[in-house]
Amino acid sequence: MITSEFSFLKGHQSRWKELFFTIRVFFQFIKGFRNLHFIGPCITIFGSARFREDHPYYQMTEEMAFKLSKAGFAIMTGGGPGIMEAANKGAKKAGGISLGCNIELPFEQKANPFLDRFVNIKYFFVRKELLRKYSTGFVVMPGGLGTLDEFFEVITLIQTRKISNFPVVVMGVNYHEHLRAYFEKLISEETVGFTDFQNILFTDEIDMGIEHIQAFASKNPSKLERPQKPLWILGERK
Repeated sequence: MITSEFSFLKGHQSRWKELFFTIRVFFQFIKGFRNLHFIGPCITIFGSARFREDHPYYQMTEEMAFKLSKAGFAIMTGGGPGIMEAANKGAKKAGGISLGCNIELPFEQKANPFLDRFVNIKYFFVRKELLRKYSTGFVVMPGGLGTLDEFFEVITLIQTRKISNFPVVVMGVNYHEHLRAYFEKLISEETVGFTDFQNILFTDEIDMGIEHIQAFASKNPSKLERPQKPLWILGERK
């Protein structure tokens, strides 16, 4: 039986194995729906797990999450240490909703102590779809390949108009200097259009980042609505 993405990506399997894997994916989505459907307007913050509490990027993230929470947004992260911990900590300090949506990996990631709810998802593609579905926007802090993966996937969806009015704030201007230069190169070579990046803001100014998020969020009222009450008979959680 296929129980992991590793097994699934090896290639074709028997029809029964493919069917059982599809069923497992279905139930992972149901798990995400039950836990995340009722959180209301939400910003997901990405970044490295390796920054400690005394690092400027950790402190910037904590302040950003604090102010976003005060502005009425729930804060979601991967639920681990570093930037994720900083964001959840800022949300808790502000009295906001603090969430963790974790991916199960061979090296287990321990949940940070600032979470109201922690959801474990088995498959990367399910987790990424849930984060996009329930987020009003993304904040991208300095991070590694996982952070870039989330970032590039969402801006591809923006470019191809699979999602609209989805703001992305990239914090850490010096850290992302080469990334910004790469985007400028793409525009100059006309492999992308200038408007493909209009949802993205590079800044170190927290208030400017929040204004950017609010401006786009106001054009996407469905992401700002408070959902209906959960139905206990379906195992839903508020």
